[in-house]
Amino acid sequence: MKILITSDSHGLTTEVNMLKQRHEDEVAAYIHCGDSELPFDAPEMEGYYRVAGNCDYDRAYPEVEELTASELPILITHGHLYGVKSSLRPLEKLAAEKDAKIVCYGHSHVARADVIDGRLYINPGSIRLPKQSPYPTYCILSYEDRIATVRYYTLGGEEVPELEKSVTFK
Repeated sequence: MKILITSDSHGLTTEVNMLKQRHEDEVAAYIHCGDSELPFDAPEMEGYYRVAGNCDYDRAYPEVEELTASELPILITHGHLYGVKSSLRPLEKLAAEKDAKIVCYGHSHVARADVIDGRLYINPGSIRLPKQSPYPTYCILSYEDRIATVRYYTLGGEEVPELEKSVTFK
């Protein structure tokens, strides 16, 4: 099972579509962690599990989305309502309440993956305005034999191996 995760595209349309097209034969789902700045029903957002970011004004976007993939409970939020730029603690509390194993969030524009209390927290970075990285990023989560692995890619499709993170779920 593989899921493409992106965030903080801030009005980009061609690139959001390009990611779907590039990986359509290998991923089972697409996640956008907010700040697309597009209407909820924009054609570019079709097929994405999506949430509201602080720059998304269409009220159709939910603040939090949940899904289950390969028996893994996944929680999606932008992160601005949980203070992710300063701490993941409030997001950790939400993840525990929802019993999520994977948490996808954005807002900080910083590509990173953390394992905290057996949960995998994934920020794909930004495909428009990256911070602490010289290039825009997105990532792909794969899950097989109880091992979840996050691999990061530049917008051009080149892997960024130093950001890779894996966790084994029991």
